Amino acid sequence: MDDQTKQQINQGAQLLAQGQTAKAIEHLEALHREHPNNVLVLINLGGAYILGKKFKRAISLLETAAKLEPADAMIWTNLGAAYLGNPTLATDEQQQQAIAAFERALELNPIAPNVAYNIGLIYRDRGEHLQAIAYFEQALRTNSGDRDAQRLLAQLRQLGQK
Repeated sequence: MDDQTKQQINQGAQLLAQGQTAKAIEHLEALHREHPNNVLVLINLGGAYILGKKFKRAISLLETAAKLEPADAMIWTNLGAAYLGNPTLATDEQQQQAIAAFERALELNPIAPNVAYNIGLIYRDRGEHLQAIAYFEQALRTNSGDRDAQRLLAQLRQLGQK
């Protein structure tokens, strides 16, 4: 990959970091037209689509990225988020796809940030408390200072004692 393409990818990532999702999408879509199989472009545009709540578009790009780089944990993390979409509206199938993608990310990187926590949230929403507890515990092994995971774990353990 040439330096100009790297610079353009970084510019798209900076727009996302600044909260300029619409501009980032526009920028990254143009870059994607020029470089349709560039994994970094696919990851960044997929992430922009997730932030823009365009989950189906993200899925298509991230599935392509996963075929090109199946051992990249970030792709699987983003793909999990795209499959899940809006957690409060997610269907059983979407939840199962998200869990599978997130678990693949953990296989590739057992300390991938927020992945175990996200799986824990899905299981909590499904009412599968034992699985949720296991994943929140794993999240805390990765980041012992995660106050949300600590709080949710305490709540679930308290429910189990009732």
